[in-house]
Amino acid sequence: MQDEVIISPDTPPPNRIPPGQFAALPRIKVHAGFHCVTRWFRLHNLWEGVATRHLVNLAAGVKFDCTHVLAHRFDGPWTTNLLLADFLSEEALVAFTHYGEPLTLKHAAPARLIFPQLYAWKSAKWLRALEFLAAGRAGLCERNGYHRHGDPWPEERFGW
Repeated sequence: MQDEVIISPDTPPPNRIPPGQFAALPRIKVHAGFHCVTRWFRLHNLWEGVATRHLVNLAAGVKFDCTHVLAHRFDGPWTTNLLLADFLSEEALVAFTHYGEPLTLKHAAPARLIFPQLYAWKSAKWLRALEFLAAGRAGLCERNGYHRHGDPWPEERFGW
């Protein structure tokens, strides 16, 4: 005998997110490349979501001594560090859609950070928390050999 699953009426789109929870925030669209540290890339992406700087403004800004942000994912101890300047850049966002379609679970639904100016490991999937810090602290990726900054143009792939 197979277990039956009761599906709540709020599960199917478009009712997934109650009013006022992210969907009501002003959105931006960012057209940018997406670069992986393993050397694959996708040059044309259209992301839509909430600007990270808007979220910081909603939280009444950051303390004067804040220089870094540590992003935490839902899947275990995975973290990555970011310079505050990168986190607040014009093109940085918490994305909900890619080319107008909601992110899939494989690609971090319902939300992921997007930092087009950095390698993809900085664009944390399944975002759980953001920690604002007075000094840099290596995330899991950086402790395992990835570069602390991660700019694809000077090929800041590895820290060793």
